[in-house]
Amino acid sequence: MSKTIGIDLGTTNSCVAYIEGGEPTVIVSSDGSRTTPSVVAFSKNGERMVGQVAKRQAITNSARTVSSIKRQMGSDYRVQIDGKSYTPQEISAMILQKLKTDAEAFLGETVTDAVITVPAYFTDAQRQATKDAGTIAGLNVKRIINEPTAAALAYGIDKEAPQKIMVYDLGGGTFDVSILDISADVVEVLATAGNNHLGGDDFDQCVTDYLVDHFRASTGIDLTGDAVAMQRVREAAEKAKIELSGLMTTTVNLPFLTMDASGPKHMEITLTRAKFDEMTRYLVDSTMGPLQQALKDSGLTAAQISKVLMVGGSSRIPAVQEAVKRFLGKEPFKGVNPDECVAMGAAIQGGVMTGDVKSLVLLDVTPMSLGVETVGNVFAKLIDRNTTLPVEKSQIFTTASSFQTAVEIHVLQGESEMASRNRTLGRFRLEGIRRSMRGKPQIEVTFAIDSNGIVNVSAKDLDTGNRQQIVITNSGNMSPEDVERAQREAAQYLLEDKRRKADSALRDRADALIFRGESLAGKLSREDAGRIEKPLKEVKKLKDGKNPAKLKDACDRLEEMLNYADKADGAYDTKFTK
Repeated sequence: MSKTIGIDLGTTNSCVAYIEGGEPTVIVSSDGSRTTPSVVAFSKNGERMVGQVAKRQAITNSARTVSSIKRQMGSDYRVQIDGKSYTPQEISAMILQKLKTDAEAFLGETVTDAVITVPAYFTDAQRQATKDAGTIAGLNVKRIINEPTAAALAYGIDKEAPQKIMVYDLGGGTFDVSILDISADVVEVLATAGNNHLGGDDFDQCVTDYLVDHFRASTGIDLTGDAVAMQRVREAAEKAKIELSGLMTTTVNLPFLTMDASGPKHMEITLTRAKFDEMTRYLVDSTMGPLQQALKDSGLTAAQISKVLMVGGSSRIPAVQEAVKRFLGKEPFKGVNPDECVAMGAAIQGGVMTGDVKSLVLLDVTPMSLGVETVGNVFAKLIDRNTTLPVEKSQIFTTASSFQTAVEIHVLQGESEMASRNRTLGRFRLEGIRRSMRGKPQIEVTFAIDSNGIVNVSAKDLDTGNRQQIVITNSGNMSPEDVERAQREAAQYLLEDKRRKADSALRDRADALIFRGESLAGKLSREDAGRIEKPLKEVKKLKDGKNPAKLKDACDRLEEMLNYADKADGAYDTKFTK
């Protein structure tokens, strides 16, 4: 049986892990890193780059580079590159495809099954979009689990003493807090809360705005219209944020950032941790509300929390750790790697499903309440937030007007009592209701949420037996046909990528043979040098052409001739040497 990998599909960085000997192990990427930047780029000739190589060229190719796409999951946002439109699912699939390829190279076998994590506060549309991205990448997504839950799995797999923990997960683009009850073989989520649009990107933006404003004040130059300069400033802002987690002061030094009539202009600005804390205080404070909400929903007090796990790169910010310490009255626990524990937890869940990890049960919850709109813009809840998954609940509704033959079911997710203030998941119509006075028809609406947190809704007329299920129409999710098309394109790209790599390797081989032939030619007799001359010219001629088959044949012939000239010890064969 092939391995089931666990994937943390992050806003800034992604990570992949698997189970080896019952323990989670992080898979090292092709460039030797344990995490992969969640960055996708396109070269001018259409070649795709993912990960570190994409991030490195972002400054010179900012218009064709995409980052933080996770923030757009489940929306109708589109990335426009060279006249082609890409959905967030398609961009995410490119990242997942890279992780899949790295895992296959690391494990030496084909990988198809995966468990993928999402922020606990992701909506149904965002969860479905993540699953679609996995499908496009050629993965069988066996389970979607919440990131804080995955982190708790990574922490709690070897814990014997029952304990209640809080997971504070501040990633690149999202924030979640979950409270879990961990016993020897059960990890139960008691409550979760969060903000899908709060993360390290927002801290970076604060620093970016400060640097741009400071530069404008000192030089009179507005950098916001210069894409290349802004990309350099953004990267410097992220670096400064990271450095200030360990230092009290850092200097942002960007030479030749721009120029005016007087010549080139350089940026050199000193940033202190105190200033950073001041400009980002409102972001840190905004994480305290969900913290309070999760604690209240769990029915626990701060004193009953055994440990606070800090997850996500931005949880390293000293002001964040201090705020958590003040709120709970205890030091945050630093015994887990915030960049890797989520992927490791996903791998553990994959191990549970394949039998590699024994006697572990995960009980997750739905992050938000679900229900339907009723007369007067009222939100009728069927499933309350923090209900353990999977769950199925039904409720009877009736018609608002006499002689109605159809009703529209407006499905919503949120906490407001007013329907218009909650998030629409979709609408569908139940038709064929018998004409009768209002209040008489009995319409049973059923919500079913699976273990992935994905919602299915149906409505049934108990009189006629007519039944209809939801079709999401407004989420920006891709249709099954769109997913299939994107899957074919992704598979085609993989073939093209392999061809490009093979062509590149062949040209590298040709260059090496040309160098070897030219170095050797001066050491041979005229007659023997003549034997190498013809295949050497042929390789030079074909090297930059578009016929790899002919180039390979020419390289083979040249290599054969050159090998006659070399002995195993590096000396030259007597019939060739002078």
